[in-house]
Amino acid sequence: MDIEAEIRELQLDSAEDNNGVINPEVADTEDVEMTDKVEEGKKDDGKSQVGDAEALDEMETEKKRHLNVVFIGHVDAGKSTTGGQILFLSGQVDDRTIQKYEKEAKDKSRESWYMAYIMDTNEEERVKGKTVEVGRAHFETETTRFTILDAPGHKSYVPNMISGAAQADIGVLVISARKGEFETGYERGGQTREHVQLAKTLGVAKLLVVVNKMDDPTVNWSKERYDEIESKMIPFLKSSGYNVKKDVQFLPISGLLGSNMKTRLDKNICPWWNGPCLFEALDSVQVPLRDPKGPFRMPILDKFKDMGTVVMGKVESGSVREGDSLLVMPNKAQVKVLAVYCDENKVRCAGPGENLRVRLSGIEEEDILSGFVLSSVVKPIPAITEFTAQLQILELLENAIFTAGYKAVLHIHSVVEECEIVELLQQIDPKTKKPMKKKVLFVKNGAVVVCRVQVNNSICVEKFSDFPQLGRFTLRTEGKTVAVGKVTDLPSSSSA
Repeated sequence: MDIEAEIRELQLDSAEDNNGVINPEVADTEDVEMTDKVEEGKKDDGKSQVGDAEALDEMETEKKRHLNVVFIGHVDAGKSTTGGQILFLSGQVDDRTIQKYEKEAKDKSRESWYMAYIMDTNEEERVKGKTVEVGRAHFETETTRFTILDAPGHKSYVPNMISGAAQADIGVLVISARKGEFETGYERGGQTREHVQLAKTLGVAKLLVVVNKMDDPTVNWSKERYDEIESKMIPFLKSSGYNVKKDVQFLPISGLLGSNMKTRLDKNICPWWNGPCLFEALDSVQVPLRDPKGPFRMPILDKFKDMGTVVMGKVESGSVREGDSLLVMPNKAQVKVLAVYCDENKVRCAGPGENLRVRLSGIEEEDILSGFVLSSVVKPIPAITEFTAQLQILELLENAIFTAGYKAVLHIHSVVEECEIVELLQQIDPKTKKPMKKKVLFVKNGAVVVCRVQVNNSICVEKFSDFPQLGRFTLRTEGKTVAVGKVTDLPSSSSA
């Protein structure tokens, strides 16, 4: 009897084993399919052998779309804390690190700052509690890989914020609901207004407006306060050029406690909110498609030496792969791509929208300035010293007149260059959008004008109609954004 039972058990066991064996076979067929795909890929590329692992890697990365999110808003609205909390909730930071930061913040008697320390890494930022440089970090949700750009809110660091927003696809505008804080950020001179206008001109098409600090004793998740902020922001967002119904979404959160970020709000805390949480809202954002087959364009944000010259930037159009020959414009230096890194990982090729580090040969690090553009040899980006632009004057300095001879600092993608308005060509009627007949000599705040702009050194720009990302710019003087505009025409000789 026992023996029979044992035999039966053995049979069952072996049956299970067989089942187990079937699985690897299934896996094998998958592998075969994968290798087939790789084989096809090889035929296309005419490249050397590529391992399965890399192909798998590439398949992985292509499944998830990649978005750059910039956190903007007035100083102390809670941008770094919200960014830190996102990283913590998506498992990018472990508990031990958080405990270390908590202790560090306590030592500085700033207990509520510990989440911000995840984003604000250098000592100066931690002591003051203000972000200075644009912090970067990565996190993923089910469908999307995100790069967080934590921009500084303080007005002295707006140029840094501009370089952060220039790389972003969507913006998260953080507003503090605490009594008095929303008002200071929003009134004239507050950074909330300036940041929104800059974000729009720099091409941040979609905006999530998160009303932070809802847990504050002065707010206590009050619907009245949330509605008041929303009703004040909507007309302003409209005037900045956002389509509020399509491109803007409001939601309440608490960055410090992490409420309504990864999971929806508990009805006990906030009975009136039925909308999505922050992660869901970020996931559902639709962004414009870029052209992976277009001419290659990557404005250079930064460069350093590391076994060759390495440049950093965001691909605005086209794709790049190892072994490509490219041009560094405007000095027309021919370079070869030795390696491409995306978020610390080495990749074979990368498409538009990715933040990359590219190792080049054929150029010295000191011959590159930020603002130069890595571009394709066949269709290089135009390098010019003068262009025609349509400008909207936002707010001139006291008793300044905007006429020919006006000097300002031009920010366009990663270029920062002094410029001069050479000639005002025509003023455009804001109502009819048509040029006015009379000749313009000067314009005031709020005017839209077509003018010729000249810069001292040659810079790389594109027409707004061809490449919106490389044809939008802002003009600033003495630390204030004076005008925003787009490049409408380039001199004909330069496009050769």
